[in-house]
Amino acid sequence: MLRPGVPGLSDNIRIRSIVGRFLEHSRVFYFANGGDDDVYIGSADWMTRNLNKRVEVVTPILDANLKRYLKDVVLVAYLKDNVKARILNADGSLRTGASNGGG
Repeated sequence: MLRPGVPGLSDNIRIRSIVGRFLEHSRVFYFANGGDDDVYIGSADWMTRNLNKRVEVVTPILDANLKRYLKDVVLVAYLKDNVKARILNADGSLRTGASNGGG
């Protein structure tokens, strides 16, 4: 539902998805939040089929060291992926095989 890069609405939002062969993937959400970083982990992939008939959990990471690790180690590694990465464009299309274009 969220479209990144829409002028005046979501121009500062980027969405990058990396899903493995068996649909395994981490769910780490990072929001720069004006310099007050928010990092969340969760079970939900936020697809309608999961949110309507299941209980899914997302929780904030409050520990500064863990937050830094997730942001600076885990997410940095994901952002380097240029094989499984998919970037969501403003028109809803996906760009695959994207090299380090941000997160």
